[in-house]
Amino acid sequence: MSIFTVPEELNGQRADSGLSKISGMSRAKLAEAIEAGQVVISGKPAIKSQKLVEGQLVEINISEPTPIKLTPVSDSRLRVIYEDEAIVVIDKPAGVVSHPTVGFVGPSVPEILLGLGIELSTSGASERQGVVQRLDVGTSGLMTLAKNEKSYSVLKQMFRDREVNKIYHAIVQGHLDPSSGTIDSPIGRSAKHEYKFRVAANGKPSVTHYDTLEVFAGATLVSVGLETGRTHQIRVHFDAFRHPLVGDDLYGANPKIAAKLGLSRQWLHAVGLSFRHPMSGNLVSFESEYPEDLESSLEILRTGGISFD
Repeated sequence: MSIFTVPEELNGQRADSGLSKISGMSRAKLAEAIEAGQVVISGKPAIKSQKLVEGQLVEINISEPTPIKLTPVSDSRLRVIYEDEAIVVIDKPAGVVSHPTVGFVGPSVPEILLGLGIELSTSGASERQGVVQRLDVGTSGLMTLAKNEKSYSVLKQMFRDREVNKIYHAIVQGHLDPSSGTIDSPIGRSAKHEYKFRVAANGKPSVTHYDTLEVFAGATLVSVGLETGRTHQIRVHFDAFRHPLVGDDLYGANPKIAAKLGLSRQWLHAVGLSFRHPMSGNLVSFESEYPEDLESSLEILRTGGISFD
């Protein structure tokens, strides 16, 4: 249990935001603790949106979470692109989460790999072992995982040092001006929805580069490169640019367009991945083709099969 008083500099701030700063916990984890009744302010259960007052007594009592048990899962949609003693590179389908998460019902990458006889033996929580990068559940494409402690440590540092080249293709609504450019806007968590993010002055530095590949009536296919890897970065940046990803209802897309294209998720695919192998140091590169749902919707756009009115 942690017990402390609210300092002067946090006076007037929201409980979830202010307490995350002084406790060292992420705002998301702090918010979960508040909802679970594990945070008490001045003898009463805390509310996320309540304003902190200097001198209030705060008690945080968070029990260790019960580890998520990995269960082997069979899912033929996930393809192993490459595997050796140190790493495994996969082509993740949409609808599969990067690692098991409380509240998510569905298959995860580690569980599917376990079903294929591939074990990820690294430190940390069992459900996150080997996961050095994540893709949103609705995003498909290339993803690499570590199979041992050394490769995990090296790959994590490579991602932190921005030494991993990740290329995504996306279809956004409208036509971009300029057709190629950089979106350099910090990203922070939404004040209204814990599961959303937004461009925010006090957010973390976030840089997205894009180039137009193909232009359609009312939409544009772009290639996207990331300098940073914030949660929902591509989706948030293009929404802020007023060109949300087609099919991305969470970030401002027109649902009628997705319906016409037969899409049930955002049009976003990790097509390219290259980095130096964590053991040999040799450059390795991988590519992925569009899955059927994205390819089908792309063909509809190319043939002018829908109206954007």
